[in-house]
Amino acid sequence: MLRSIERVNLGLQIKIRPFQRTRCQVLIDRLAWDRQVLDAIEAQATAEHVPRDVLQSRVHAYASEIVPAFNVFIYFRIGYWIARWFSRFVYRVHVAAIDFDKLQNVDPEASVVFVMNHRSNMDYLLVTYLAARQVSISYAVGEWANFFPLRPLIKALGGFFVRRNSDDALYRKVLERYVHMATREGVCQAVYLESGLTRDGSLGEPRLGFLDYMLRDYHAERGRDIVFVPVAINYDHVPEDDRMLGWDGDGVRPGAWLTLRRAVRLLRVNSIGKSRERLEAYGHAGVNFGEPISAKAWIEAGRVPFWTLGKEARFVQVRALADHLMDAVAHVMPILPVPLISYVFENAEGDELASSDIVRRVSDLIDRIIAGGGAMKSDERPKLGTLANALRIMVNGGMLDRRDGGYTLIDHPLRRKLCRYYANSIARTVR
Repeated sequence: MLRSIERVNLGLQIKIRPFQRTRCQVLIDRLAWDRQVLDAIEAQATAEHVPRDVLQSRVHAYASEIVPAFNVFIYFRIGYWIARWFSRFVYRVHVAAIDFDKLQNVDPEASVVFVMNHRSNMDYLLVTYLAARQVSISYAVGEWANFFPLRPLIKALGGFFVRRNSDDALYRKVLERYVHMATREGVCQAVYLESGLTRDGSLGEPRLGFLDYMLRDYHAERGRDIVFVPVAINYDHVPEDDRMLGWDGDGVRPGAWLTLRRAVRLLRVNSIGKSRERLEAYGHAGVNFGEPISAKAWIEAGRVPFWTLGKEARFVQVRALADHLMDAVAHVMPILPVPLISYVFENAEGDELASSDIVRRVSDLIDRIIAGGGAMKSDERPKLGTLANALRIMVNGGMLDRRDGGYTLIDHPLRRKLCRYYANSIARTVR
């Protein structure tokens, strides 16, 4: 195993850290006997009159649930192969960076944190596939995936499970200390600041917990730098789109038969479908990497060190950084054909649009995006065939109705919300 790690490390910009090679049980014990965790046990035992050994058992259970069991072979052979195969078979993937040189020049000893928007569960696969030649990434994964056989696979891939809405103070302390330990030891992590999947397609408000865990005890003058890399992800078609819209209670949630039909279609298209059929079903996926943002530089620019502040004052500073990171994600949001056309129809006031009108309005919209500094260049404009395929995706997805004279937005609340869902993905980019 050590030889495998050394071979893999030769090709990585950010090496696999000793922390990731440490036996899982050793990390669990370190976490369970962490000084701050022990203090939390003592405080809760005193306040609630709970035996300390009971609380210690809970801590061990929490630590066992959280701590990954990273396996380099599973990550770089099985995990990478699955991510690569699925990403390329479902979508035509585009990747870009605002400044590749700055990404390449990130301090290899820094703790790198990919800060991402969360549009689909495909996000995990896409970023794992695209970053695997540079770094191994540890993800925080929700409770939805905490079951056999997914649990051991995710842990072997370096993921750790998070109870996102837990109000158990002891659990939160164990999670906080794990995130602190991993960050201090230089483990590359990926964070969805919105916490969960977007429900309306737009960027959500940032949740501050993970950033606070990373920064509350961060000493810029003696610790390794924490470098945040904004990552924006967008799709022509999100497999969970109407399910996400159904969660807010306003629309009719898709029934079991519809879900089953779509699952079967996904398997059919990706197993036996031709490349063109896959493109017509799901279109493009885009991943853009923004300029790295150094926590050390952020503090040196005149901000007060996080560790010197009380909770309320610290959260003000963490919120400022979180907003800055979300703006950076919005700035590099991929501009894809379906979101462009959706934005056009959202602002067409119900008019029927001929193909030529759509092409012209999309071109005008791209001009606005480029003029506003969006992550698109003039030579990246979608070709006519690409726009035609995007229109087919929207017709097949029930957003548009095709008539002899052109296209109209289907007059149904859920279909209109679906169109708005894709338009919202680029709304902050349009000036």
